[in-house]
Amino acid sequence: MTAEHAGLPQLNRTLHPSPKPPVRIVHLGLGAFHRSHQAWYTHKAADAAEWGIAAFTGRRPDAALALAEQDGLFTLVERADSGDSFTVVGSIAEAVDGADVKRLAELVSAPATAVITLTITEAAYRLGTDGQLDASAPDVVADLALLGSGGAPSTPLGRLVFALAARRASGAGPLAVVCCDNLSDNGTVARNAVAGLARAWDTGLGAWIAENVSFVSTSVDRITPRTTDADIDAVAQACGYRDNSPVVAEPFANWVLSGEFPAGRPRWEDAGAVFVDHIEPYENRKLWLLNGAHSLLAYAGQLRGHTTVAEALADAVCLDAVERFWDEAEANLSSAGAGGADLQIPAYRAALLDRFSNARIAHHLAQIAMDGSTKLRMRAVPVMLAERSQGRSGAAAALMIAAWADFSAAAETVQDPLATEVAAANRLSGTERVRALLALVDPAAAADAAVVELVTGLLGTFVAAAPAT
Repeated sequence: MTAEHAGLPQLNRTLHPSPKPPVRIVHLGLGAFHRSHQAWYTHKAADAAEWGIAAFTGRRPDAALALAEQDGLFTLVERADSGDSFTVVGSIAEAVDGADVKRLAELVSAPATAVITLTITEAAYRLGTDGQLDASAPDVVADLALLGSGGAPSTPLGRLVFALAARRASGAGPLAVVCCDNLSDNGTVARNAVAGLARAWDTGLGAWIAENVSFVSTSVDRITPRTTDADIDAVAQACGYRDNSPVVAEPFANWVLSGEFPAGRPRWEDAGAVFVDHIEPYENRKLWLLNGAHSLLAYAGQLRGHTTVAEALADAVCLDAVERFWDEAEANLSSAGAGGADLQIPAYRAALLDRFSNARIAHHLAQIAMDGSTKLRMRAVPVMLAERSQGRSGAAAALMIAAWADFSAAAETVQDPLATEVAAANRLSGTERVRALLALVDPAAAADAAVVELVTGLLGTFVAAAPAT
């Protein structure tokens, strides 16, 4: 924030009268997306006064410390081509350092707590390629040792299991865990991860979770870039107060949920959330068309010298790759959603082009490129395999994997849960290198010589060409 704003009052519940709602939701993964999405939906619910969120950070306490200074209030900036609009969101009643597992256990074991929401990133669930918990992962091994010795676990998954054990001991009854990470069938992913870790620690706890915890699947959608100093200044200029934790998002928001809420939930439908019996068509539409295009642009765009989604989409080479991938994805999406609702794929694609082209949303490709080995497993592989099962090549989806392979070799650092393995694979050459990289994403694809050959032949597609001018 610039010096000219230093004299402005800081946002808090005295400056902006907003009674703290009682905590009934616990969230793990306090970050920009949670605040632009689940916190915003809760704030917009007709019964918002009854549903407060206690949000816990992940790796660092910074976000909790900053929000605590403002009594949990923050400004949501909805950034459209036509200008900005500003909303003070008051649903976060408590912001807590994720390392405070004692407070997490207290809140999860409280009878009033009805919902736990998660935005802990795709990689944090530590599932193997078989869809079950990878009990050999170093952080899983470490958490099990800490749980067994009475220590405080260090990962979101371990902390959640620790807190659920406290709820079991308190007799507080059932609740819902709502996964809001970009994973296909994410409720099942969360169940497998949480129950797997619980059983490995205490079989009785695993059985209690199976009987008392519902796992809700969701499809979440709202482009939310990282907040910059310029965004903080924009809030000060427009609103006349200092906000150290604003969040910027596109005007569009979408939330589809499927599952049971045994202890109740907010009226999220008041803000536009949709509740369905079968979520898979909605998940795949979003994972393949939006997230898949994002990953493709993240790798192809950076290889061609771009830094944001809007820049990459303006490059005809990147746009053509996205359109061809969308053609493959669309061919494998159900034309009817749950309850017979039309997924309206052509309109969804057109809307994505408009959203991606919003140059006022600086969605950085480097942010999207993280955790590629996990993301490609859900965004590229299913489309490629579906195409090949129908006698087509799947080349457009395979190109996303090839772009990741090229990017992983060219980047100075690769942020990925398998970064060490990616680096080792990149020390190989030719088809052996491609096979090793594919094995990190999908072992079955790596065992298919035709797939390895296909991806190998697409290497260098974005490296060889200069960016369009």
